[in-house]
Amino acid sequence: MSPRSASVNEELRRRSQERLLQATVELVGERGYEATTLADIADRAGAARGLVSYYFPGKRQLLQTAVHRLMHLELAKGLEREPLPEGEDAGREWLARAIDAILGLAVERPRLMRTHMAGILTAEGFIKCAEQQRLAALLRETMVRYGSSEPDADYVLLRAQLMGAVVAVLLPGAPVPVERLRAELFNRYKLDWELGVPPGAQAGDDAEADSGTGGETVGDTGGDAPDGRKPSGADGQR
Repeated sequence: MSPRSASVNEELRRRSQERLLQATVELVGERGYEATTLADIADRAGAARGLVSYYFPGKRQLLQTAVHRLMHLELAKGLEREPLPEGEDAGREWLARAIDAILGLAVERPRLMRTHMAGILTAEGFIKCAEQQRLAALLRETMVRYGSSEPDADYVLLRAQLMGAVVAVLLPGAPVPVERLRAELFNRYKLDWELGVPPGAQAGDDAEADSGTGGETVGDTGGDAPDGRKPSGADGQR
């Protein structure tokens, strides 16, 4: 039998890594970080246990890479949803979709996202990887579409604001309602409330928190901003 080509081997490696990353977000979301072992992840992925250590230096890096992949995929799905934005308001619609995609993860996967944010604040800090770079590229492109004259600087600020909003939604004992954070972000970027898709709008009962909050959702979402207020629109982009 002929040996596999380099391209076939590369595809097999890619698929193995994807299975491991998917298994990580599933298990940490179900059990939490401490209750999930690398062996559990390998078993869920149907992979040899040695492959986890071969591809990833440790569980913390594996988790960050897995969550960044999830964020990248969810952001891409939100941005690519039909019908695609067009016309003079397209840039604002792109940005609204990006904001809603990230806030949506905080609402729909609270345990996973809380664990991810806590990990970033450890001594190891923010770990750069290929998945994180793909996420960064999408956020930067969103700022370009929005009309930013300094997308390299503005996407970093957007990332920081989204990270802060996710932490605020998930803060144990003192969460901020997601609709309030959405309103603040939309006002910051002069986005009409009707743009994008509010987190939880299509999730129904599946958006319940799984983090010991007594079955309550992390944050309610509705058609209007808090107190019936709607973020003001703008004729220009910025």
